[in-house]
Amino acid sequence: MASLPRVVVVGGSFAGYTAALKLASTLKTGSRDAKGEVTVISNTDVFTFIPSLIWLPFGLRTRDQITFPLRPPLESAGVKLVETQAERIDLEAREVITPAGKFGYDHLVIGTGPKVYFDAIAGLGPERDGVPGYTHSICNLDHAEDARDAWTEFLKDPGPAVVGAVQGASCFGAAYEFVLNLAHQVKKHGLQNKVPITYLTSEPYLGHFGIGNFGAAKKLTEMFFAKLGIEWRVSQVVDHIEKNQVVMAGGERIPFRFGMLIPPFRGVDAVTRSPGLGNATGFIEVDDGYRHRDHRQVFAAGVAVAVAPPAKTEVPCGVPKTGYLTEEMAKVAAHNIAADILGGDEVHLPFASIDAKCILDAGNTGVIMTADHILEPRGHAWLIPGPEAHWAKLAFETYFLATHKRGYV
Repeated sequence: MASLPRVVVVGGSFAGYTAALKLASTLKTGSRDAKGEVTVISNTDVFTFIPSLIWLPFGLRTRDQITFPLRPPLESAGVKLVETQAERIDLEAREVITPAGKFGYDHLVIGTGPKVYFDAIAGLGPERDGVPGYTHSICNLDHAEDARDAWTEFLKDPGPAVVGAVQGASCFGAAYEFVLNLAHQVKKHGLQNKVPITYLTSEPYLGHFGIGNFGAAKKLTEMFFAKLGIEWRVSQVVDHIEKNQVVMAGGERIPFRFGMLIPPFRGVDAVTRSPGLGNATGFIEVDDGYRHRDHRQVFAAGVAVAVAPPAKTEVPCGVPKTGYLTEEMAKVAAHNIAADILGGDEVHLPFASIDAKCILDAGNTGVIMTADHILEPRGHAWLIPGPEAHWAKLAFETYFLATHKRGYV
């Protein structure tokens, strides 16, 4: 009896989880009529709703409120979960190499997310493995909890705060949400006169977001910042960071007692250790069906995908790959793998043509952002400011966690 086609998914967050469950449904994994096998290799058995990490440092969320175990919904769908670290991919042998053994595949999905690249700037990020770091991060759950502890101490002895995204960063939305929520918390604690806030960004103007010219985003973000008393500086280059000081490329020193700066991202080690898989920065070049350009049985989705900036900026800016964009890529990849196995037509969805759906939270208000295309040219790019944006994000968080923990994507 011929063995079933084997699909291995590396990563268990937005990209990996979505791809695995879409494939499980299409291939009927775990049933008598199964048309394939799906295995997820993940370095954790917990799913974290990353958009909520902006709230955790301020005591508005806990770990348990924004996570759920991966194993029950995956196994209910007939998907095998292996909790281990992917070390590299052997493209010739078609195997994922891990400490738990080698996992052969007929199709592979890379949905790992990024490597958070604090090493790009000396002193950036929290201290790690003996490397000094003087700022905080909300790029993962552990970082956000460290930021929460630091914020709690900061409130006892407040002073200047610096928030932003350094050169090469791409996750600008999180930086904006964090600084707006920080300003909201400063006001709630009556600390406006004690906590001057500076926003540093590599973007050429506020509201660029790494995608450029999104409707009235520039005007709207400048209005928010001015109303909240946030000083902003664009096209900024950070040279290094010392304790309580951000040192800029021109030598200027910006003092802070609390700092959160979004770092650049790189491809994960499993990709960079695998010759022929990723580009120079460890991201994977794919076609519009999210299939590797040279290895046709390999697919990628989410932050792991290489996306070129739509236009050159004075200071390098990456392109954001949000949870929504990630899930759309993962669905296309899953469809095309199923088409390979079952027969059928491929689908193609260029990254630039994916529609934009985003909510920028600002504590008790915010902005709903929507466009027909994430990158230009766009037919429309609408921004809807107001308290309904905050409530919409709360509602979506509840909806997402309730559905995804039950295996619906």
